[in-house]
Amino acid sequence: MTFSFDLVGERWVPCVTHQGDTEELSLTDALLQAHTYRELGGESPLVTAALYRLMLAILHRVFGPKDRDAWCDLWARGRLEPTPLLEYLSRWRHRFDLFDSERPFYQGDHPTIPSNPIGNLLHELSRDDTLYDHRTATGIGLAPAQAARHVVCAQAFGRWMTKGPYGQLPFGTCARGIVFYAKGDSLFEDLVLNLIRYPSRDDVMPCDRANDAPCWEMEDPFMPARSVAFGYLDYMTWLSRRILLLPETENGQVIVYRAKIAPGLRMTDEMRNPAMQHKDCRKRGWKSWVPFTEKRALWRDSASIMQVPHEAYDARDSHPPAIIEWLASLVVETQALTAGQTMRLAGMGMAGDLNQYRVHFHRREELPLPLAYLQEQNLVSHLQQAIGEAEDAGRQLFGALSTLAVEMLFHKQEQRLSGPAKIERNNLIASWGVERLYWADLELPFHSLITDLPHDDQPARRAWALTVRKAAWRALDAAIAAVGEDPPALKAAVLARGQLGGGLHKVLQHWFPREPEEV
Repeated sequence: MTFSFDLVGERWVPCVTHQGDTEELSLTDALLQAHTYRELGGESPLVTAALYRLMLAILHRVFGPKDRDAWCDLWARGRLEPTPLLEYLSRWRHRFDLFDSERPFYQGDHPTIPSNPIGNLLHELSRDDTLYDHRTATGIGLAPAQAARHVVCAQAFGRWMTKGPYGQLPFGTCARGIVFYAKGDSLFEDLVLNLIRYPSRDDVMPCDRANDAPCWEMEDPFMPARSVAFGYLDYMTWLSRRILLLPETENGQVIVYRAKIAPGLRMTDEMRNPAMQHKDCRKRGWKSWVPFTEKRALWRDSASIMQVPHEAYDARDSHPPAIIEWLASLVVETQALTAGQTMRLAGMGMAGDLNQYRVHFHRREELPLPLAYLQEQNLVSHLQQAIGEAEDAGRQLFGALSTLAVEMLFHKQEQRLSGPAKIERNNLIASWGVERLYWADLELPFHSLITDLPHDDQPARRAWALTVRKAAWRALDAAIAAVGEDPPALKAAVLARGQLGGGLHKVLQHWFPREPEEV
């Protein structure tokens, strides 16, 4: 039986309306109607990020832009021009069939690899510890639209795997860090904002312009076997796996229960993803990705993310996402964007023991992105100082919590603790859950701070300091309430309160010169 699912014409791209509903559109309609929808909305942040990546690769091929003027013209239109887009999709439509017998979209066969359950493509189904989806890969069937989305996602976010019937699977290009996208007021604005100059600067992404192309334009995207992309388009559509979907029919409907999964192209670590933030690892000689962590929200790193580089990339310890430098250049050198505008910055990714094929969580976080920060770097310094105050206050809070815990456990003020004693102390502090409470209390006020700081620096900073002080006291009070009111607990509480009061005064004395009262 011959199967076909034409991604250009069939509905499979999930688009979110301005009312919050999700509708599946064809690739053509999603692009041509992008100005009427709010954003993409996949099953997970990983699917969403991978779909943005695919659509950007198409737009880069059609529209460039080769320079800032070309970008400004595209932005000013307010919608994507239909003629060149339709011509391009028509030209390559034969390469966008999910089940094509010769060149299935984003796939490649490996004749010696046996088929496996299609559920093994889904990131939410870890083979060994399904932490948030207790289904197993076996028995799951995907409709063609679902299968298409997960194939695109697996190519970008595939995890390392050394065991099993697949052979050694390499990481996808987006698997080990946070993928950042600037966001506007519509899907059109999302796409165009992230359409950085193409071909990109060679220091951001080396470009062999004669060979750089998206995978569907290549005669064989797996050949030559390469470890470095030809350029930005090759990188955006990099096939880290040879996947072959095996469709069948059930009750008259096409469904995919099984697929072949084998190693594809293996990228070297030296290649830098322009959508990610990076840090230099000088001892290893390569640049590390900055991932999500369970206990640290993205806003705590916002200052480093918005730090526009003024030196050569290789001379810096930290490299922000390329979109930051691109938006900064548009603000300074064009009139299309102004420093008074506020966009948003979305970070999407996953965390876990990726070397063991385990994903503990997916995450999507958004930050306000006032473009003034990209023009006035002193604002970034002030933001960093404010975040530093919160970090310092957090350390003072931990000290007070440690005093409380040691008094409750050992009935003495903290001195040097043995290893087992430290573990016992840390376990007691963790059981209170108040450090998480402290940082959670600061997240929404931080969004106000980052928005207000460009307009009213000193009042915004003082209001933030007051919020930090209140959050620290609230967290300590929650821990004190948990230990009870017997005499040892009351003594421990007095010591902890005194320590926190002195610590907060040290951290926040610029804003509160006198010893602060408990709040």
